[in-house]
Amino acid sequence: MPQTSTTPPPHRILQTGVGDGVFEQIGRGRYRLGTGTARAGVQAMAHSPSAVSTHGILERLHEATDGLALLYVLSPFGGAKRLCTDYVIGDLDPAEVGMSAADVVSVSRSLHTGASGRVILAYLPQPIQDLVLAEEVPPTAGPGVIRDSDALAATLDEIRRLGFGVGRQECMPSWDSVAAPVLWHDSIMGAVLLLRRSAEMPADLRPLIYHTRKAAESISALTTSPLAAAM
Repeated sequence: MPQTSTTPPPHRILQTGVGDGVFEQIGRGRYRLGTGTARAGVQAMAHSPSAVSTHGILERLHEATDGLALLYVLSPFGGAKRLCTDYVIGDLDPAEVGMSAADVVSVSRSLHTGASGRVILAYLPQPIQDLVLAEEVPPTAGPGVIRDSDALAATLDEIRRLGFGVGRQECMPSWDSVAAPVLWHDSIMGAVLLLRRSAEMPADLRPLIYHTRKAAESISALTTSPLAAAM
């Protein structure tokens, strides 16, 4: 006897989102984030873990890997973007990263660039992915940025399959990264990013991937725990 899937089709999900104001239909088969995303974001804040808890997780990631540990969250304002809300960089002077304030704003917020951007993008609905893939790549992105939309889209399938993403000088020259998704149930909320200088990245990335995924899973567990819901 054939099994019947209980997962709603993407079209039904999108239409439900349109009704709730989460998505706006701007053409045949074309959607964008709607004003309801702000309301949904405020509601999600009730389930957000405390900054103290997440910062402690980033500190442990930094200690285990000797890399820069950052937490990015998905921001719906001005289109789907990412926003760094916390980080642990040890004794590093931020100026050593080699990016100006303008570069940080333009490059690090784009879901088109970097491991954390692509990890967040991989778990977003297809219409939003299409909008991001159609965006221009920030001109100050690193030399390793994936400019071809088809090639970038292919990495999203791999990220969902593996549960992490690796970036090679995508946002900044001489810096590589590993990122893993932070989820609230099945919904993407952000990503944990581990940054290290390209020259210091080991040939075997498995330990860095393990610790980065562990940090992201720990933060994800906080978002779905009864304690987080009560905060």
